[in-house]
Amino acid sequence: MAGQSDVAPVIIKRKKVIKGGGHHGGAWKVAYADFVTAMMAFFMLMWLLNATTEKQRKGIADYFNPTIAVSRVSGGGKDMFSGDSLFVEGALAQTGTGATGNQPSKEDRGRSETGPQTSAGVAEQKVLDQVKTALTAQGGESMTMKRLLSHVISRVTDEGLVVEIFDVPDDPLFEEGTANPRDQTLKIAALLSEVFGLAQNQIAVNGYVRTLPITLKDNPNWELSTARAQAMRQMLEANKTPFDRVARISGNADRKPATQDPTAVRNNRLEVILLRKFR
Repeated sequence: MAGQSDVAPVIIKRKKVIKGGGHHGGAWKVAYADFVTAMMAFFMLMWLLNATTEKQRKGIADYFNPTIAVSRVSGGGKDMFSGDSLFVEGALAQTGTGATGNQPSKEDRGRSETGPQTSAGVAEQKVLDQVKTALTAQGGESMTMKRLLSHVISRVTDEGLVVEIFDVPDDPLFEEGTANPRDQTLKIAALLSEVFGLAQNQIAVNGYVRTLPITLKDNPNWELSTARAQAMRQMLEANKTPFDRVARISGNADRKPATQDPTAVRNNRLEVILLRKFR
């Protein structure tokens, strides 16, 4: 036993390993992430309130409004919003006041982008679309007709079917500086009179001209734009359009250019509008 007295004793150390930040764990990270998300949402809300108009804020609110139809159960269609604008009567959710797509109540009547969606308004929209289709379909008949329609574009607006007739480079509608129509303008007027015969709506004619590249003491643009609108009215009536269908003509000079360059020949144009009856 005396021989083992110089042996060093064995010491065992037990080290306690703490994982996950002690008794707190990682929960503080989750809480911090929630706080950052909430602050981001708060500042985004403050920014939206400051950067948007009342109309835009209403649109954002309507987007999150749970009463807007998003399925066939409430909207009556098989697809989201039934394939229509959010403001069309058929796409709005039904309420207890009896509003329907065919017979909406006065306070719950839907609004559309192109006019009231009454039965008469829907029928009129179909007529305008039919006239527009008949006009564009003429382009496939011959090369001559295709060349004529290179002067023409059409669009349906709240006012009605707007047919815009304009100069193209080296092929003007009128003789320079006058209201004397050229041959292609006479043919376009005859075509318009024919397709407008598909409807009974009244007609308006607006005249526009380009800004002159030089400044004149007496600017003739007002008289010239009005004279060209008047000439179009006369051409329509010469092609059997009843005179009482023309509701108004107007000359707008160079006040509403169609291009960024007000002197471009594209600004020499006429708008012949098939007016809506129900607006």
